[in-house]
Amino acid sequence: MVLQILLVITIILQFFAVGVAIKLTRVTKYNFSWILLTIGFIFMGIRRLVEFLPFISDFEPQDLGEVFVWFGVVISVSFAIGVFMIQRIFKYMKRVEDSRRLTEKMFLNAIIQTEEKERKRFAKDLHDGLGPLLSTVKMSVSSLAQLEHDKASQEIVANTEMVINEAIKSLKEISDNLSPHVLNNFGLLRALRNFTNKINATKAIRIQLKSNLADERFSNNIEVVLYRVVCELINNTIKHASAKNISIDLQHQEGALSIDYRDNGKGFNKEKLEELPMMGGMGFSNIYSRINSLKGDIQIESEPKKGTHVYIQVNTENE
Repeated sequence: MVLQILLVITIILQFFAVGVAIKLTRVTKYNFSWILLTIGFIFMGIRRLVEFLPFISDFEPQDLGEVFVWFGVVISVSFAIGVFMIQRIFKYMKRVEDSRRLTEKMFLNAIIQTEEKERKRFAKDLHDGLGPLLSTVKMSVSSLAQLEHDKASQEIVANTEMVINEAIKSLKEISDNLSPHVLNNFGLLRALRNFTNKINATKAIRIQLKSNLADERFSNNIEVVLYRVVCELINNTIKHASAKNISIDLQHQEGALSIDYRDNGKGFNKEKLEELPMMGGMGFSNIYSRINSLKGDIQIESEPKKGTHVYIQVNTENE
């Protein structure tokens, strides 16, 4: 009785497997090796059904003679050849995955390049358009300040000149943040030093930047992505971590750029990283995407009240 129950269960499972195999035939693009495996499953199911017949009728498998033997031969040959040729499916899956990754990388690179192009265009428009206008207004106000005025008028002119100077300063900062000329002209290290020096000047937080780079330059894509990512990490720390110190170690060795970023802030639960808001307009999800666009590695470690540690490595060869 137990054997009968097991045979029934086996037959049900076997034909269920046949159904799944047939359904996957289309997914595998009618690959010949999968078709052979499906045939093997079908004949195995039929054989199990034949083996069950003696329990419900007078039929004996031996009545089929050589046919029953051929069932076994077909099953064995189908599985043997199918397994031998199934590597084609894995090769096909690998090609599809490689194509997907290449498409994703090209798409991300296109987004980044378009974003940087628009940043540069906007920065140029501000610098070349609004900048000269403010400078002209400043010259006019400076000339006006040379004339004799009563005390009230002098205060108005002085305040106007001060506001214009602040506007010109803000315009330069906005233009530089959109498209830092230091990054374009002098490279990643100088741009990061320039950015961290501005932050340190506020004395709101202390940033220590170490590096073994000299005047090395890398592809524009690598420099732009790493600069934006580090700046975003710093902004996130300032806005959300309540940290007092940040350390950044930028190293280039053996054809790879690595960034070791640490802060002593309040940290966060890493398991809920995907639930964090889009901090500072970029967020960790976009940081991951930017690093992935360079085929780089990023590791984030953080615990509440224990700060945050981010390690990034990007290959600088074959880029």
